Amino acid sequence: MGLNNTPSSERVHIGIFGRRNSGKSSLINAITGQDLAIVSEVLGTTTDPVYKSMELLPLGPVVIIDTPGLDDTGNLGRQRVEKGYQVLGKTDIAVLVVDSTEGKNVFDEEITAVLKEKKIPFITVYNKSDLGCKVSKPEDDCPSISVSAENMENINELKEMLARMVPQGTGERKLVADLILPGDVVLLIVPIDSAAPKGRLILPQQQVIRDILEAGACAMVIKEDGIERTLRSLSVKPRLVVTDSQVFEKVKKEISEDIPLTSFSILFARYKGSLSEAIKAAKILDSLSDGDKVLVSEGCTHHRQCDDIGTVKLPKWILKYTGKAVEFEFTSGTGFSRDLSEYRMVIHCGGCMLNEREIQSRLCYAKGEGVPITNYGISIAYMNGILARSIAPFPEFEGLLE
Repeated sequence: MGLNNTPSSERVHIGIFGRRNSGKSSLINAITGQDLAIVSEVLGTTTDPVYKSMELLPLGPVVIIDTPGLDDTGNLGRQRVEKGYQVLGKTDIAVLVVDSTEGKNVFDEEITAVLKEKKIPFITVYNKSDLGCKVSKPEDDCPSISVSAENMENINELKEMLARMVPQGTGERKLVADLILPGDVVLLIVPIDSAAPKGRLILPQQQVIRDILEAGACAMVIKEDGIERTLRSLSVKPRLVVTDSQVFEKVKKEISEDIPLTSFSILFARYKGSLSEAIKAAKILDSLSDGDKVLVSEGCTHHRQCDDIGTVKLPKWILKYTGKAVEFEFTSGTGFSRDLSEYRMVIHCGGCMLNEREIQSRLCYAKGEGVPITNYGISIAYMNGILARSIAPFPEFEGLLE
């Protein structure tokens, strides 16, 4: 990620759905004014979801997702359709593209029903209006528009409609700015070990620093071995200390109880709307038994180091804490299982690379299976006996540990 780029997780995700050759790729090119998607009369040209981050006026930073045709056939085609439906888990706004010369069919009606069930705002776009139109009347229960990607008819109007559908409150949430005042000092504790990326900070650290600066406060970034020295040098106590979860045990001993303390992972859980469920799920760690399976899920893909927190450190800490022969399985990136029934609990990363829609989708799958889901930072804080203190900066979540 470039320093000037909006993270993908902070962009509005627009999923483009429809049958093969309904004009999805042509519509994307018309909306963006670029040749982003391959256009062909050959059925099934788009074989996998294609993601493109860009600035799209008047919406701002977005991710456009081109999906395979919903009517693809054969064994491979069914897998492509499944990939297309998986995109719904991260779609903030959906565009259903219908060939206006044919009108809707059963595939269009199926995706419409799913969009309504998942409460994903969507627009039905009747493309190829320059070739004629079989739409007898406007949609009664959702926005719709007739366009021509070929001659750009109503493309600007479509973009205006998309802009009006951006979820209310987007861009107004804060990671930490609502907890601090201008001039406050916020101490950030960032380990630099073999798992840390060379030459840069990871995304959660970057975003928290930006949020602090926008609030007019001072962000001090130190390693875990400089806590005592830094505190002695300050003329005022930090308003807040935010630590990497993996050094919770050391940090809790060196930061006095009168200084509020939390973690990057906990901040992101609150930011993405998963903190409440994650706090309640952490208590499952006390009831794990021999043979129980725990799914450890990472939202991004990266090269695993020998002391990787998700696959190495976290399992080791859980085995030590529980004293049980717990079994672990691991997923990363988009590989989040839709069948969680075999797991006693799920421990997810902070989700900094996933948008809120996808985090909520994963929570929904877990809840539907009756499987508790927490995250790295909350489970580590719980095992260190510090979770109550770590969520104390957020009074609205008090009582969830009782």
